Formats: sequence, C-alpha cells, structure tokens
Amino acid sequence: MAEQRSESESKKNEQRRVGLLYDEKMCKHHTPDHEYHPENPNRIRAIWKKLHSAGVPQRCVLLDAKEAEDKHILLVHSKNHVKLIKNISSKQFDSRRARTASKFNSIYFNEGSSESAYLAAGSVMEVTEKVAKGELDSAVAIVRPPGHHAERDEPMGFCLFNNVGVAASFLLNEKPELGIKRILIVDWDVHHGNATQKMFWDDPRVLFFSVHRHEFGSFYPANDDGFYTMVGEGPGAGYNINVPWENGQCGDADYFAAWDHILLPVAKEFNPDLIIVSAGFDAAIGDPLGGCCVTPYGYSVMLKKLMNFAHGKIVLALEGGYNLESIANSMLACVQVLLEDKPILGSSEAYPYESTWRVLQAVRKELSAFWPTLAEELPETLLNQKALTSLYVPMSSSNSNLEDHIRLTCDFEEILQDVIEPFSKLKVNEGQVESNTSNWRSELSKVDVWYASFGSNMWQQRFLCYIQGGQVEGMQKPCSGAEDKTPPKEITWKSVPHRLFFGREFTQTWGAGGVAFLNPESSSQEKVYVCLYRITLEQFNDILLQENARSAAIGSPLFDSTAIDSLTSGESNSLEVNLERGWYRNVVYLGKEQDIPILTMTCGLSEIEGFKSGKLPLRAPSERYANTLVRGLVEGKQLSEEEAMAYIQETSTKPL
Repeated sequence: MAEQRSESESKKNEQRRVGLLYDEKMCKHHTPDHEYHPENPNRIRAIWKKLHSAGVPQRCVLLDAKEAEDKHILLVHSKNHVKLIKNISSKQFDSRRARTASKFNSIYFNEGSSESAYLAAGSVMEVTEKVAKGELDSAVAIVRPPGHHAERDEPMGFCLFNNVGVAASFLLNEKPELGIKRILIVDWDVHHGNATQKMFWDDPRVLFFSVHRHEFGSFYPANDDGFYTMVGEGPGAGYNINVPWENGQCGDADYFAAWDHILLPVAKEFNPDLIIVSAGFDAAIGDPLGGCCVTPYGYSVMLKKLMNFAHGKIVLALEGGYNLESIANSMLACVQVLLEDKPILGSSEAYPYESTWRVLQAVRKELSAFWPTLAEELPETLLNQKALTSLYVPMSSSNSNLEDHIRLTCDFEEILQDVIEPFSKLKVNEGQVESNTSNWRSELSKVDVWYASFGSNMWQQRFLCYIQGGQVEGMQKPCSGAEDKTPPKEITWKSVPHRLFFGREFTQTWGAGGVAFLNPESSSQEKVYVCLYRITLEQFNDILLQENARSAAIGSPLFDSTAIDSLTSGESNSLEVNLERGWYRNVVYLGKEQDIPILTMTCGLSEIEGFKSGKLPLRAPSERYANTLVRGLVEGKQLSEEEAMAYIQETSTKPL
C-alpha cells in the first residue's frame, strides 16, 4: 500500500502545471451598438464554456487577468499609439470614437476597448512570465482583442495592442535574470502576423514563424509582408520565416508538412528557451474568414510537436478564430495536449496540396543560406505524395461546391455543412448579410460610368475577361466574369495628370513582378494614359470585386450611386470600399467625360504612403505583364511599341 501511495503521489507531482487565464472583463470590448462583428465577446465565452464542460479548469492553475503597464507596452508601441488606446474609451472621445476608428484598417472602439486591450496585453505578459520563471510548465491566455496585426503606430485588423510582441519584448529586455535568451514565436493564425514580424525584424533573439493564407498578397492583410522572401535583415536575417499558402482549403496535411520540413528542423537548430504561439484558430474548419480546414486533431498534433522544444515551456495566446464551435473545440484540444492527460486521438489520411510542396520548397531554398538543415532537397517520393491540385475556390462559391472539394482533405464531414460563410456577404465593418441582389443590380444597371484602366486592362481582350470571363495569354488564373456580360457601350482614350507606378512581389494572375497602381493625387507634372470603357455601375462592381477577391458573386454593391455623389461633391477624389482584402479597394474619381463620371481603382492611401516611405517595395513589372500593357497602348493607337516600352520603363524606375 505504501508503494502504491508513493507511486500515485509521484505521478501527481509529475503532472504538468498548466496556467489558464480568462476574464469576463475582456468582453467589454464590442461594437458600439452591439451590431454583429466576427471579433466579438462570444469568441472567448464559447472557449471558456467548452473548457468548463470538459472539466479542464479544475486541472489547471487559474490565473487572474492583469493590466499591462504603459512602460511595457512602449517596448513595442509608440507613445502616440499607447495614448490613443489608453484614452479612446474616455468620455472625451464619445463624439469622435467612431470617426477615429474609421481611420484605421478593420477597427472598432467602444467604452470598454481601453480596459480590454490593457488586460489582453497584460494577461499574456503575466502567463508568459510565470512560464519563464518555472512556476508553470505552460499556459493559455484566452484574451481579446487579438494582437498580431497591431502595428507599432496604429491598431489594425481587429487588434489594438500586440499582446505577443509586448510579452516577448518584456522577457527579453526587462527580465534578463530569467534566462530567456531565445524565443520562438509560432503564428498559426490564418492571416499573416504582419506587426509581430516587424517588431522583431532585425532581432536574432526571436525566431518568428508565420504560416498563413497569402495568395500572392491578395489575402488579408493584403500586402507583400507575408511572402517567403521576407526573412528579416541585419542581425535578424534568417530569423523571420513565412510560409505563404497560395490558396485556401489547406488542412492538417499541409500544416504537418510545414512543421516537419521547415519549422521543426529550424527550431531544433535555434533551440528556443520558450515558445509563444499566436494561437489564432481561423484556419480551422468552418471559419467564415479563413477558408482553410485544420481540425482540432491537427492543432493538437502541431502543438504536441512543439512540446519537444524549450522543455515544453509554451504559452498559447489567443488571436483570431470566428466560428464559435471550431474555436472552442480547437482550443480544448490544445489545452488537453498541454495537460498531457490523455493520448492524442485522430488521424489524417490526406496528402498536402501540390501548391503546398511548391511553397515549402521555395521557403527552404530562400532560408537555406541561414539554416543549413534546409539546404537538402526534399525527396521526389515525398513530393509525389500530394492531393489533387488545389484550384482557387472563391470564398463566395456555394457551400455545396466547396464541400465536395474539402471532402478530399478533411475527415470532419459532420461539420462540413457550415464550412464557409460566403466571404463577399460578410461585411466586416457593418456585419450585415444581404442576400437579395436583384434590386441593387437592377438599379445600378441603369447608371453608366467610365471605367478608366491604366494597367493590363488597357488591352481590350484582357478587360473583356472581367466582363465575359476567361483568360488571355500571360494570365495564370481565369476571371469569373461579370453577371451582366454585355460589352462596353463605348471605348475611348485620354490622359490624366496622375502618377503611374508599379509595386508588389507577386500576383496570382501574373506571377512574379510588380503591377500598376495610380497615385490618387493629381500633378500637372505627370501624365498617365487611360483606356475608358463605358459600362454600367453594376458591371463596375463586379470588376471591383474580381480585382480584389477574384469572384463576381456579391450580395450587395461595394460602390453605389451614393458613393459617386460623395466623390463628385469635391470633398475627396477617392473612397475605399468595404473589403477586408485586396490591393484595388480604393475607387478614384477622375472627372467626367460626356457628363458621365470616370472611375478607376487603386490601392488605399495607407499603401500609397507605404510605397512612398519604402515600407512597401516598388518593383518593375514582369515581362509578360509589361507586354500586356504595351499591347494595350499599341492596339489602342496611343503609342508605338518603342514609345510604350519607354513609357513603362520610365514609370517603373522613377521614385514615387
């Protein structure tokens, strides 16, 4: 009996001490009028309820939430940013809170935002410090608002403070006595952790790994930051690793491949003292924004593999995830892994997509100079183990079509009925779903506009792909076409006093190289050739969506007659439409022709500033993209071939 008691006590002593932090006060951050938004208080409530139903809190060390101090937030954020978040919930902002929020990318504020943001950042700091001290083996912070998009100077993408960035900087810079010299940050949120990347861009003490849906920069946050060539610089070169999926529907097999052939070999060489996971669960099956299909089993396997490093010192900090069932089941699976109280159950029979192997090989090649373990070629026998080639399926595709596709890669058929909420119907800022499209289409079909093209659409055959569907020479992906496939009523040319420039690393349509953008600011010193197509405002909406989301299925207009009135009133010549992703969300008014408004589309004003400052790279167009522009200018009888080539050469080399 004594021996049995001793053995029992020994097992009890060996049980991992897992910290668990949740505080209802973080639910005070919600939309001002309680209108629907994907990032809402029910996200963390659903997780907490699921953990309770499984009896998890009783097996964990429950921790109290703690507000971060300004001095610690200032390690990664500017004084102005801290001042804004600190005061945004005060009465002095009551009359201008909504207006302030509208200046940022996918942000809302209310009277509870400040407290929630300080609690989220402070709570991740609290649990991370306890794990670093050895008081806990691992910990989970169920916090909101999320953080990995929050830049040094501004909130972004539902995020107010960068919770993980604050915690990592706190340990490295304020607590050297704890002996944490190397931190691995794993960001498995479906969106790229743009802000966390920048915070440790040149810091070799942090290995930042982000696996995310990217689609050559067209998926949110819709820039080149998440591309695999972004590896860090200076002493931090090689310590920034991006695995950018080319398409949606990636699942367990794709993520396991990224772990086994990139993350784990590098982590072994890096040998971290602690691991922080930016644990967004929007790559989970059923998420309305993510469009991927990672299962709870998949998350548990990924986490289990990470426990082989840093003596299992792991902190999970909640980021995104917007399907309440998926986010709760996925987090439960992860906490159970940390507790190590039962074996991981499940299996994944699927192979990675062909595109997955292509991405992983590109990442390994890019990073092999920094991590010799990645220099070896992957064997052909491994590369041949692949699922059917993943054709891009727009988020607005019907659920039935998407279900057929996902069954090839996911075993969770019982929850496939709510796989993907059509993305185009989800209005992130307003949260309204509108399914009756006939009324607005009928109304806007009676309104004519000139669509002014300054890029590849100057070639008429290319432009008609947006109207009638299909693709032309040089394009890697076909267009879906507009609902109204009537050709333009008129076509003419003119020049406008604006600046043409080229930027981006890749596009899904043209591959490597920059594509054309227009600076909304006019200048008498500049001249851009534009081909004007007289189409309906209904068709313009379908083109606008295809330029950003590659599908013409929308439930409500992105740009209507009221928006035109706003632009023609003279207050501003550009207006950003309500889309979460895409590089052509900014509609620009260029005047009138025959008393009909001339509209074009370009990147947002924040991206323009990014190009001007050098944060976003200018890049010359690829040969096939440039040839398309030349063809349009020549067939449109605007320039000779030599003149057109010189025009493109000049605009692609001149500083913005």
